[in-house]
Amino acid sequence: MRLVVLAAASALRGGPSRRARRTVCRAKPGTRRAALAAFSLTTLPTAARADIGPDSQYNLWPALPVAPYSRRKTIRRQIKDDVWVFDQIIGIYYVHVPIRMTVIRGETGLLVYAPVAPTKECLSLLEELIQQYGPVQTIILPSVAVEHKVLAGPFARRFPSADFYATDKQYAFPVNLPSSFLGLPPWTQPLPASSRGAGAVPWAGEFEHEVLRVKPGVGSDYQDAAFYHRPTQTLLICDALYACTEEPPAILQSCPEYVAGLLFHARDRPEEVPADTPENRRKGWRRIILYANYFIPGAAVADLGPGPVVAALRQPGYPSGWGGWLPFQWRGTELRDFEQFAGGGKPNILPIIQIILARGPEALEAWVGAIKGWDFKRVVPAHLDAPLDIGPAEFAATFDQAFGRGKNEVRSCDEDVQFLRRAEEGPLNFSVYRSPLGTLRGAAGECGLRA
Repeated sequence: MRLVVLAAASALRGGPSRRARRTVCRAKPGTRRAALAAFSLTTLPTAARADIGPDSQYNLWPALPVAPYSRRKTIRRQIKDDVWVFDQIIGIYYVHVPIRMTVIRGETGLLVYAPVAPTKECLSLLEELIQQYGPVQTIILPSVAVEHKVLAGPFARRFPSADFYATDKQYAFPVNLPSSFLGLPPWTQPLPASSRGAGAVPWAGEFEHEVLRVKPGVGSDYQDAAFYHRPTQTLLICDALYACTEEPPAILQSCPEYVAGLLFHARDRPEEVPADTPENRRKGWRRIILYANYFIPGAAVADLGPGPVVAALRQPGYPSGWGGWLPFQWRGTELRDFEQFAGGGKPNILPIIQIILARGPEALEAWVGAIKGWDFKRVVPAHLDAPLDIGPAEFAATFDQAFGRGKNEVRSCDEDVQFLRRAEEGPLNFSVYRSPLGTLRGAAGECGLRA
């Protein structure tokens, strides 16, 4: 189910040696491109590249050669006393979304959840917190997903005195190599399945955690480690839940190079160069969300044949690259399609993740049940919007809406999930187990998106 790229495994294994463990007292404030595409259509314009400096460079990007390749800007936001998020982007073909690391000030230093690329800029922003609140004490890799694990190892090697925990079902495909070949350092410790009876974990009493594990098929695994921080009433989630509105996330609007991705998808013609306006940014973002969730949304008309490629080859100098390749046209129902999915910013489940979770309804129910017992007031997912101002009831309702009463429904129109349903019933059938809940359906039924 997950792509694993090992091109830079040997480079990822490098880094400083682990130093002796430090004893730290309670911290006090103030004390301290991928391989080039076949037609070189991925070239970015010179003017747009000028806004990202050398401190944002990440030389280990070939380990997973997707955008933004080496050019990984980081922005830091404080979302609550003692809670900060560090946002970067990830994607392909300008379908860029945030990928997020969360840092929480604990009793003896900092806990880092879901590390991002350790660029000089990222580490400098983190160093400001270290100087004020104490060292990085604990690092958590909460997932087996390749986009998280390829960053966690290099990040952990920058802090060899910190405890580094990873969910315990890490794997590679098509060859299941040891974790050291995935860039994880030799001092990596398996994350216990739960803080209940977990024994002596560094965060005992201050954090609680619960790991969801679903095995969707032969040779694949899914894990998501939820962490709850009692003092700030904050819940950290990796991939199982997220939310969005039509307003593009701040990281995607942080520099001209990233804004170019929003405008690229705001086009209605291959040669069009949209003006940089708030409405065009929102238009591009709405389409990115629909692409990212459904691959071929119900409101889109896809042409994956040679026509759009030929058109792209005729304009190799298109300002934002890719020759302006445009394999999709949009019907007049696209806004309604997005609004049905987004639900006014209510939490949701990524459809491809829902396909996985539907293979383990009992494990999911137990995981949600444990989390419902925590008194959180906000959720910080590793992607899209954050924080989400929801508590246990709203969190549980998201999964009940999808899987309650033995159903398997997404909060969208049925036209949106037809491509995924055909894939689930066809090409994916050999690699995933049959779900007791059946295949994906749109809760809203047929909405006339193709009218």
